[in-house]
Amino acid sequence: MRLLFASLASVGHTYPLIPLAVAAREAGHEVHFAAGESVHDALGKSALRPFRPAVAYYDIYAEDIAPDLARLRPDLVIHGWGVPGVADAARAAGIPGLWHGFGRMFPDGIGLDRPLRTGLPHVDICPPSLQDKDFLDTEQRIALRPVPYAEAGERFPGPLVYLTLGTAFGTPELLTTALEGLAMLRATVVVATGRVRPEELGEVPENVIPRAWVSQAELLPHADLVVHHGGSGTTLGALAAGVPQLVLPQGADQFANADALVTSGAALRLLPDEVSTAAVATCAATLRRESGFRDAARALADEIAHLPSPAEVVERLTASARPPERHGQVGQSRE
Repeated sequence: MRLLFASLASVGHTYPLIPLAVAAREAGHEVHFAAGESVHDALGKSALRPFRPAVAYYDIYAEDIAPDLARLRPDLVIHGWGVPGVADAARAAGIPGLWHGFGRMFPDGIGLDRPLRTGLPHVDICPPSLQDKDFLDTEQRIALRPVPYAEAGERFPGPLVYLTLGTAFGTPELLTTALEGLAMLRATVVVATGRVRPEELGEVPENVIPRAWVSQAELLPHADLVVHHGGSGTTLGALAAGVPQLVLPQGADQFANADALVTSGAALRLLPDEVSTAAVATCAATLRRESGFRDAARALADEIAHLPSPAEVVERLTASARPPERHGQVGQSRE
């Protein structure tokens, strides 16, 4: 089969789709991935045939992808939640499609259209106990275990505390406040500074290791606490590792994610006007000291571990699609 994946050109939207795309490739299917060029390096390393539709930089509109649908004629299109234009183009071309989520169904008002009541199923990587209840009740879901996309990186000795504010929301002031609170712990604190340059943090305490980038998937199993912004990737990655979390939400879907984590018992939350060095230190110490948070995180890790693997979901999707016999190569018409 020929599969086409498509997503917004950002780590948070592209990386959740990579495990399923890789599983499809490893199962012998022909896989192509439409996205802006900023994520092509990771996609290319996974041999996923990345390409940029038309002049797409971040978003993909229906008119961007339509010529590529005619050129490739995929048997199935798997489009991220952030690219409804791809869903529209696939529907217009008569090509089966389905949505692929990046976490919990996001709330209104964050700049994305909610892909609900479209009649298409959703590949859902969020454990049901954390997922939006209305979404669970009203949409057709195909459960998929969230598998963090892992790139080789520097290794750090554990146990450690991991601090990240992602690639879009971090500021030197917020990172400095958080790391100063975490530095009060008797632990190594690894800080992924994202869009903030490490040197912007100035002189840091001896037990703090700032890095512009870390291999999060490799680091999380060695952490006993994750302090972050509430992005879906870090949220699910930490839960899969069974690690308690302190969430400092800043925008987008992060406040909803923080609320769900607190309700689950696996996290504490500090809203923007509550963040201080002392508050971070107190919450972090509580999360490390009280076993209930880790017990709740481990229960969610067990729930995630029992979700279907990418290979199992690929088998289900491709078996149900049943494409006609294909003749010719990419770019040629079917006879």
